[in-house]
Amino acid sequence: MALAGCPDSFLHRPYYQEKAEQASAQSTGDLAAPRLPAQSGRLKSHQEDDVDLETLMDDMNTSLESLYPSCGMQSDTVPLCQNGQHSRNQPPASGTKGLQSQLSPWQKVQRSQPVHILAVRRLQEQDQQFRTSSLPAIPNPFPELCPKSPPGIPPGSLPPSQDVAKQDVKVFGEDGTCKVVEILADMTARDLCQLLVYKSHCVDDNSWTLVEHHPQLGIERCLEDHELVVQVENTMASESKFLFRKNYAKYEFFKNPTTFFPEQMVTLCQQSNGSQTHLLQIFLNSSSCPEVQGFLHVKELGRKSWKRLYMCLRRSGLYCSTKGVSKEPRHLQFLADLEDCSVFSLITGRKQYSAPTDYGFCIKTNKLMHDSKELRLLCAEDEQGRTCWMTAFRLLKYGVLLYQSYKVPQQRKAHLASFSTPVRSVSENSLVAMDFSGQTGRVIDNPAEAQSAAVEEGHAWRKRSTRMNVLGSQSPLHPSTLSTVIHRTQQWFHGRISREESHRIIKQQGLVDGLFLLRDSQSNPKAFVLTLCHHQKIKNFQILPYEDDGQMLFSLDDGNTRFSDLIQLVDFYQLNKGVLPCKLKHHCIRVAL
Repeated sequence: MALAGCPDSFLHRPYYQEKAEQASAQSTGDLAAPRLPAQSGRLKSHQEDDVDLETLMDDMNTSLESLYPSCGMQSDTVPLCQNGQHSRNQPPASGTKGLQSQLSPWQKVQRSQPVHILAVRRLQEQDQQFRTSSLPAIPNPFPELCPKSPPGIPPGSLPPSQDVAKQDVKVFGEDGTCKVVEILADMTARDLCQLLVYKSHCVDDNSWTLVEHHPQLGIERCLEDHELVVQVENTMASESKFLFRKNYAKYEFFKNPTTFFPEQMVTLCQQSNGSQTHLLQIFLNSSSCPEVQGFLHVKELGRKSWKRLYMCLRRSGLYCSTKGVSKEPRHLQFLADLEDCSVFSLITGRKQYSAPTDYGFCIKTNKLMHDSKELRLLCAEDEQGRTCWMTAFRLLKYGVLLYQSYKVPQQRKAHLASFSTPVRSVSENSLVAMDFSGQTGRVIDNPAEAQSAAVEEGHAWRKRSTRMNVLGSQSPLHPSTLSTVIHRTQQWFHGRISREESHRIIKQQGLVDGLFLLRDSQSNPKAFVLTLCHHQKIKNFQILPYEDDGQMLFSLDDGNTRFSDLIQLVDFYQLNKGVLPCKLKHHCIRVAL
């Protein structure tokens, strides 16, 4: 007779049969399976049923193994007694004792007992009921089946966290507005400029700079991009402040160095081939020894008088000759060091220091200074001379750092070249150029023709508004009113400022070719003035109004070329030089922070 719910090997081993009969005689209620018969002859009479029972047991074992793959099952070769426990006479196999001690009560169910197949969620709920808070946590016997969690970090193994020092910096705009920015201790001037550009919604053309302004001393300078803002602020007095300003000439000497260094002012340690690249290599190479020499007006320390002396700038410092133009070591007197000093521009040279020219600059030590007694004040004969001295000072002091700062925006632009084209929306991509000049419209397939049609359509609104006003329609864009006010929304128009103020703005934002601004004329209320920089010189051109068939036009060349408003005039001279010495390239801008 085959036993329901027991393995097949159990039926063919006399030892197991004898133990099962003894257990049945002692306690009939302990076994969950049906009682084992005592007659051994019935086993022979039901040999045919063993085949079916064996097949049934195999199917049942397969179902149990698929439902409980992680349960610890007893081996079929281990003798079992009541309730699935090991026999007292024979110890369990090696490794079985430790595994059974780790199993939960639900996992201790043996194959020899009938098991009700429940849902997985039901089994999990019952398994959770066996776990109590008083019992220790049972380790997982199969850790390789569970997702690995990151190892715990023992306390004290990590270094103590150091809070990054932060500091509030107050930055002023050209129009007097102010913004307080919280920065890190290691933030450079370039990083702060990019942050201000983002907050002010400006165009980042890599020409923004941070200016160190000392009103009590009447000096200022543009911070280099690699300088730390916090370190510079520690050397500034309470009256000093930072200005956020454009400076198009910040790296202009890398583009055209020959205009910054005249041949008569620069002495090279080796023969130059005259190329711009070779001239820059000499200044950037720390092993080379270029010299900048020339006459400068020098203010004596502690006195109000100025002397005209022959100066020499080297990598070791600034020297003056005590005997004419001699550069012999015994005739050179040391004036300033390049390492611990910075070069500044004089903004109130004539008024505050009685400077002989308007092209003054000074050398200031990198420490807190409240008065001008320790300033080394100098004056050049013209703007080109001052630019040459100050540019040479920066190159000899910083060298390769300046060139690296100049290359960073170009490298960034090269990496983003593939993303420079603006992404067009779906609606824009579905648009096509149409021509409605004939009786029926047609699609313009030629790109050149489509572009010219778009330009004509962009300027046609002025003609339509003029024709509508002639017919007596109430157009809100009256041409006479529009042409006189539309330019006031442009950044290059600075309103009613004086000639001196316009020149000051041009100088502050860099004396580069093509830098311009427009302003109201002081002599003619109906006219305007174009202020333009060319070859480090500032020139003014008057824009006069002309009336043609009741329409107000503007011209820069005595009426030969006329424009309906100043926007058209600026757009034209940005593409054509015309009567100007150069094209309009950069416009002066003031940003409200």
